[in-house]
Amino acid sequence: MTASSSDERAFLDVTRSLSGRQWADRLNPVGRNRALAIGQTSGLPDIVARVLAGRGVGAEGAEAFLDPTIRDLMPDPSTLTDMDAAARRIATAIRNGERIAIFGDYDVDGAASAALMSRFLAAFGIAHEIHIPDRIFEGYGPNAPAIRQLVDNGARLIVTVDCGATSFEALEEAAGLGADVVVLDHHQMGVKVPRAVAVVNPNRQDDLSGLGYLCAAGVVFMTLVAVQRDLRAAGEKPGPNLIELLDLVALATVCDVVPLTGLNRAFVVKGLQVMRAMGNAGLAALSAAARLDGPLSTYHVAFLLGPRINAGGRIGDAALGSRLLSIDDPTVAEQIAAELDRLNAERQAAEAVMLEEAIAEGEAEIGGDGAGGTGPAVLITARQGWHAGIVGLLASRLKDRFARPAIAIAFDANGKGTGSGRSVSGVDLGAAVRAALEAGVIEKGGGHAMAAGLTVRRDRLGDLRAFLDERLAADVARAMANDRLRIDAALSARGATLDLIDLLEKAGPYGAGHPQPVLAFPNHLLTYSRLVGRDHVSFSLQSSDGASLRGIAFRKAGTALGEALLKGEGRRFHLAGTLGADFWQGRRRVQLRLIDAAMA
Repeated sequence: MTASSSDERAFLDVTRSLSGRQWADRLNPVGRNRALAIGQTSGLPDIVARVLAGRGVGAEGAEAFLDPTIRDLMPDPSTLTDMDAAARRIATAIRNGERIAIFGDYDVDGAASAALMSRFLAAFGIAHEIHIPDRIFEGYGPNAPAIRQLVDNGARLIVTVDCGATSFEALEEAAGLGADVVVLDHHQMGVKVPRAVAVVNPNRQDDLSGLGYLCAAGVVFMTLVAVQRDLRAAGEKPGPNLIELLDLVALATVCDVVPLTGLNRAFVVKGLQVMRAMGNAGLAALSAAARLDGPLSTYHVAFLLGPRINAGGRIGDAALGSRLLSIDDPTVAEQIAAELDRLNAERQAAEAVMLEEAIAEGEAEIGGDGAGGTGPAVLITARQGWHAGIVGLLASRLKDRFARPAIAIAFDANGKGTGSGRSVSGVDLGAAVRAALEAGVIEKGGGHAMAAGLTVRRDRLGDLRAFLDERLAADVARAMANDRLRIDAALSARGATLDLIDLLEKAGPYGAGHPQPVLAFPNHLLTYSRLVGRDHVSFSLQSSDGASLRGIAFRKAGTALGEALLKGEGRRFHLAGTLGADFWQGRRRVQLRLIDAAMA
């Protein structure tokens, strides 16, 4: 191991792990004092206190953090710019019995947002329809032909959810046809606002609500609260119990990978409680199709339910997800869930082939797993024949593999490329893509800090590489230099118990902005390892007192870490990862989900 260039002392003296990272204690001296105070005032176990302190929770806020409520954390919806105008127009449409069209996006957030609005309107008996654009033929967001069709179908009001904030031409078309539009979105946008009755977006330039971390479903939920308030003030009959719709908000919040802090945390905590009751026929059917084991958690939502809903938008019928989440007929829900399960398997097979090609291209450009920081600041892989609906997944895998922002582009036979990118913490990819659009390097583009989409011609691919490399090189270098694995605590295999997992769950749910506790297991003997599936490594480790622990290293085969495990039986390692419980033959067992390791 080499000496660290940082003044921060390396945890377990790991200055360069098998993944090329330094390990560091998540808590500095101030954080350790905060953890001590949390433990003393709340009576929480030390490890839970450390987890809370490591995520910025103080002793005075620990109790409220562990039991977040919508009432305490949701501000008046009117704090959002244009909210009153949006609520007033939707409430008027409900009072007048107008036909409403919902225009959504093809991902989980879009499907959940559309279903949320649909269920609310259905409770009032309002005629409505949902339109989800085809990813390949229509692209992202409202388009003029679809708008014309919705108006021809009788819509006097069009509500866009998870899209619309930058759809200037399509919204002009709606206005020309005499239809009103209310935009409910959360994507980044410039100073210019499209023509609409209201554009509710916490990320618009003149919004001071501080709610920019919400996903679209969170914005829609707040809008429905405002609409219901407007209707109640006018003496209308009460609408649906909005708390019962929080399962959709939680689903979208987890799957859109927005920070699980503030109001989002309350949405997910309370939404998971609603979800576990399985009152939504579509979610119940999808849970059965995904063969869920154990109590439903954010893990199940992110890795089992979300990918299946997304599969419709990626390679099948884009409207399947919103239809599933809106439906009350269990039989039809089972049919849709089965189709999404089939499409997800098809997506996985296509992704595996594309990923192999993309990794080969990445290794040729960067070498190895990119841990050394060589190569371009932004890895861009591209190929004709790739499925445009899967490039976002490729970008995510490449970002993880090569430790830098990555973009995957699918070119058609005419040289038009549809690309999707994923970034690393500290590098605003969305802003760089919008700058590339303004510079004329790409034809379309947008997104947010951690994810972006774009359209580029093949003959401008070199220009795009050069533009992003020049713009983001310093940010990526800084991010790589600061890329440390933050460890919450160290323990042995004997301490990794189901009781500990249950204790740690008290500080959950975990996700973006509220990461799952990372635990280190110092100087453990690797007693067994083997390849499972295409690229996972299963292993067992043993502490000095003879206690053993099972582990899994997802998608690590072919990396330096994976190869060290596969060849390391009988050797000692420091290992770091998260603890979870899986179910085997009806029995709940502890499992270490490995993130990193170093030779002991």
